[in-house]
Amino acid sequence: MSRLLHRDTVPPVPAAELTARSADGSRIHVELHGPEDAPAVVLAHGWTCNTRFWDAQIRDLAADHRVIAYDQRGHGLTPEPAPGGYSTNALADDLEAVLAATLAPGRRAVLAGHSMGGMTVMAAAARPGLREHAAAVLLCSTGSTRLAAEARVLPLRAGALRTRITTAVLGAKAPLGPVNPVSRKILKYATMGAGSAPDRVDACARIVHSCPRRARVEWGHVLAELDLAAGVRELRVPTAVIAGTDDRLTPPVHARAIAAALPVGLGLTELAGMGHMTPVEAPEAVTAKIRELVTRYVATGTAAERKAGTAEKEDVA
Repeated sequence: MSRLLHRDTVPPVPAAELTARSADGSRIHVELHGPEDAPAVVLAHGWTCNTRFWDAQIRDLAADHRVIAYDQRGHGLTPEPAPGGYSTNALADDLEAVLAATLAPGRRAVLAGHSMGGMTVMAAAARPGLREHAAAVLLCSTGSTRLAAEARVLPLRAGALRTRITTAVLGAKAPLGPVNPVSRKILKYATMGAGSAPDRVDACARIVHSCPRRARVEWGHVLAELDLAAGVRELRVPTAVIAGTDDRLTPPVHARAIAAALPVGLGLTELAGMGHMTPVEAPEAVTAKIRELVTRYVATGTAAERKAGTAEKEDVA
């Protein structure tokens, strides 16, 4: 069995699992961790990843939060969609389906999205489901537009040539192959900071290499043409942004643009020396930001307060 985050050999065991049905009938695999009546957090992973990407956050938060993590379509235990099922609208549909399946009407949560997970939140910004259930949002290492033009994975001068080659790489059909020293080195260069610990590089490599090729390619095409600038302006809930200063896939220029355009922005945290995989590279910082948002925007709905309210009603009776 491969090593996972923080040298744990076994992923967190969910309290429950369920399948949410998206608008087009796609089945979305969802994990539920932690106490059912605790403050809720929803985690949306990025391109080529799966729920295991959030293991560090799940282990910490599940002690006193209801943690909801799901596999994006075509990733992890969520099947690939039918033809035509890859789009930002589909991502928004899936998130709405997960929220409806896991949160009671009116119950609010902190939504955290990494990379394509952040794009999912931006795509769903104007959706009724998000506006009903999102108390606050954390966007990690993501962008809203011009991903191919701004990416710095290729050591070329910015311009049309680099953009064309980057677009081709995003949609490349070649298999990633096995995880070995060479593939780990390539993944580290492209997605992580130079100081990333070997076990965290290995964990990311195993997650990314497990992504089905068709899903990787199809979502790569979507990302190459991404334009969610309007979604950023529609994200009318308190939103914090985190980015790694050494992110080559979605350089900090994206995070700065998003933070500047948010209607209810809570500021940008730039993590020195970190790359694109911030929840893995800097798990303590990402988890702390999620906890901060929960405390500030969701804590009024805790189980303790609901129990206190029930006791008061019983006393009156």
